[in-house]
Amino acid sequence: MTDLNIEIARLQGEIATKLGLESAHVIFDFATHDGVVKLDLITINPRHEQSFLFHTTKAIDKKEALEKMLDYLATQHKNEQTYTVQWRKVGDAELHTSYFSALNMYDALDKFYFNRELNSFNIFSITLNPVA
Repeated sequence: MTDLNIEIARLQGEIATKLGLESAHVIFDFATHDGVVKLDLITINPRHEQSFLFHTTKAIDKKEALEKMLDYLATQHKNEQTYTVQWRKVGDAELHTSYFSALNMYDALDKFYFNRELNSFNIFSITLNPVA
C-alpha cells in the first residue's frame, strides 16, 4: 500500500516536470468546501517574481485533483489558445511579458488577475498567438 503523502508528492513532482519548472516555482493551493477539493495550480515567474494562476481542478480528494491536473496537461491544455500579455506593475518602469494558455482572452485575464488588485497592474496589450 502506497503512502498517500508520497503519492501526492510524486504527482506534484510530475506536474512541475511537465511544466518545465522547478518545484519552488509551482504552488499547489488546495481548499476544501462542502466536501469538494479545489486545486489552484499557481506558477511563479522567477524573472519578475510574480505568480499567476495556471489552472483549477475540482475533485473528491487531493490525489484526484492532482490526477485531473495531469490529465489537463496531457489533453486539454494542448487544445487551448495561447495569449501574450504585456503588463507593468503600477509604480514600476519595466514592461513585462507573460504567456497564458486559456479558453479565451477573458480567461487569460482572469488567470493574470488571480488574487490581485485590478488597479495594481496596467495591461498594455493582450494578443492571441498564432497557432504553430
